[in-house]
Amino acid sequence: MKTSDFLFDLPPELVAQVPTTERGSSRLLVLDRATGSLTHSAVADIGLFIEPGTVMVFNDSRVRKARIYGTSADSGSEVEFLLVRKESPTRWLAMAKKAKRQRIGRRYGFPEGLEGLIAGEEGELRIVEFSFPVDDAWLDRNGHIPLPPYIKRDDTVSDAERYQTVYSKPVGSAAAPTAGLHFTEPLLQGLRAEGIETLFVTLHVGMGTFLPIRTDTLEEHHMHEEEFTVPEDTAERIEAAKREGRPVLAVGTTSVRTLESAWKDGGLVRGWQKTSLFIYPGYQFNVVDKMFTNFHTPGSSLLVLVSAFAGRDKIRTAYEEAIRERYRFFSYGDAMLML
Repeated sequence: MKTSDFLFDLPPELVAQVPTTERGSSRLLVLDRATGSLTHSAVADIGLFIEPGTVMVFNDSRVRKARIYGTSADSGSEVEFLLVRKESPTRWLAMAKKAKRQRIGRRYGFPEGLEGLIAGEEGELRIVEFSFPVDDAWLDRNGHIPLPPYIKRDDTVSDAERYQTVYSKPVGSAAAPTAGLHFTEPLLQGLRAEGIETLFVTLHVGMGTFLPIRTDTLEEHHMHEEEFTVPEDTAERIEAAKREGRPVLAVGTTSVRTLESAWKDGGLVRGWQKTSLFIYPGYQFNVVDKMFTNFHTPGSSLLVLVSAFAGRDKIRTAYEEAIRERYRFFSYGDAMLML
């Protein structure tokens, strides 16, 4: 299947550059997969479309301030790095701006006297060896929230809160599981009061989620590994729902990949695991019955995943409708519910 089949034209003004004034006030496009019908609503009213007994599964990973800026020892120019995976306390795998110039042996200075050396390469990525451990405390003081490149501005103080879900806990993501950004604690409490279960898994968002597909066909694309865990209580309650015929609604594509990756022999594997699962049309879903997600970038693995879930033609029609109706797209944009 061609990657180009998942491209679409989006007016640039529809790319949300800032979040809504109030969290949870975004619009919601509801797609009935059986009929293809589309309903315009609001995230605040999502409970109207979810039946009691449904299990909603959220990714509670917290975004680290993984974007850091160093000064090149050779040129004195500023270089941006995005830390995506810790290899050891002093060694990180990172994306670097103008990566071809950031060659092995290059040195950089960072805040608080930290020095960094390009010690290796993994394709487009760089292995950076630091002079002392780079932990989340150092990143909280010196790092920046890693807003995606289609947000054409620097991060602000408010992004440190708004680019996190209200239920985020373990730090480890290099990008937000953005579907969850819409939910407030009162909205979650309201869903629970209506008999909807809210459960949590953790997938630390990394290169597998946000790197674009660069192959001509989907079959040639390989996802980078990401770490995830399914807690015992979450697994037990999802398995009970499956036995009882109650629907599982995944909030965000990372929750989808977590659940589908963990499903083995009729149950969910507990504990920390790794996944490079790439879901594209033809995939048979084992766990997820319904999905809540944002609108995704053209040609991305995320758009391919939702197309596998709802059908490419239905997703294309829904996106065309969202563009006509001036929905806001991507991380800080509006949302979609697929039933």
